[in-house]
Amino acid sequence: MNDKTSGAAALLFARTLLGIIFMMQGYGKIFVYAVPKVYSMFFAPFQKTFLPGWLMWGTAYYTSYIEMICGFLLIIGLLRQWALYLLALDLLIVSYGHGLLEPIWDLQHVIPRAGLLLLILLLPKEWDRWNTDRLLNCNK
Repeated sequence: MNDKTSGAAALLFARTLLGIIFMMQGYGKIFVYAVPKVYSMFFAPFQKTFLPGWLMWGTAYYTSYIEMICGFLLIIGLLRQWALYLLALDLLIVSYGHGLLEPIWDLQHVIPRAGLLLLILLLPKEWDRWNTDRLLNCNK
């Protein structure tokens, strides 16, 4: 294998792994628990903060659906940049929320995702040769 193929394989692996992680998390929130239960499990404690309830409900739906949809988009390589940006926003929201309730000492879920996301954003887009955007000529 040459360096171009190795770079493309590495980027495909990172993109697919991150996509699987997010897609399965979103799938669980939507189809296993359902968003109202996710709200009661993870978002209800925010009622003690200054954040309004409507914002928390919106955030519960946003994070759940963005994680599932954008995770799937990363796996197939469609609208890659948009998916990465929306997932980056998701990570910022989740990190802020966890930090708002208590100091963030446990970063075991955020750091690996953030690392993969940053890796994918920083590597040259030309390395991502195996994706749907390229097939549809949308990879500009």
